[in-house]
Amino acid sequence: MTAAAEAPDTLTVDTATYTLVAQFLAHEARLLDEGREQEWFELLDDDLLYTVPSRQSTEPRDIEVNRSAWRIRDTKAHVRTRLDRQNTGHAYSEVPPSRTMRLVGSVEVHATSEPGVVAAHSSLLLYRQRGIDVHFDLIPCRRNDRIRLTAAGPRLLTREVILTETSLKTANLGVFL
Repeated sequence: MTAAAEAPDTLTVDTATYTLVAQFLAHEARLLDEGREQEWFELLDDDLLYTVPSRQSTEPRDIEVNRSAWRIRDTKAHVRTRLDRQNTGHAYSEVPPSRTMRLVGSVEVHATSEPGVVAAHSSLLLYRQRGIDVHFDLIPCRRNDRIRLTAAGPRLLTREVILTETSLKTANLGVFL
C-alpha cells in the first residue's frame, strides 16, 4: 500500500509531530545539498524502500504512475552501494559532484495505522548543476514518505518519488530526491 493510500485526511497528527517531521525533511535536504551523504544515510531506516516509479504521459492521471515499473527501486543496502561507488572517483555521472539545492514544501503529515509511523507528503524542487556544465537541471517531484518515529529520532522508512516530468532532461539521476 502506498503512503498516499494509507493517509486519509481524517488521521491528523499533533503540532509537535508535524514540526518534527517537517524539520526532518528540511534537515535531510540540507545534508544532501552539503554533500554530507554519510550523515543522511544514518537517517535511513534499516527497512528502507526508496522508489521512483515510471510515469506514462499517455495514460489518464489516475493511472499514469506505474508502480510495477521503476526508474529506481533501492533498499538501504542499494543506497549504501551507490554511496560507496560515489566515493571511488569512478562514478563519472558525479565527477565533478553535482551542486544541488533542494526546496522542500507543501508538507502534509498524517498518522497511519502502523504504530510509530507517520505518512509525509511533500513537494521537492531540485536544482542541480555540475561545475563543468554550463546548463542546470530543475527536477520537480512529489514525495510520499513513511517515517518511523524512534527514540533516536525520525528515520525514513519508505520514499516514493513521483517525477512531474515523464521524460527527464537530465543526463542521469545520480542524486537522491
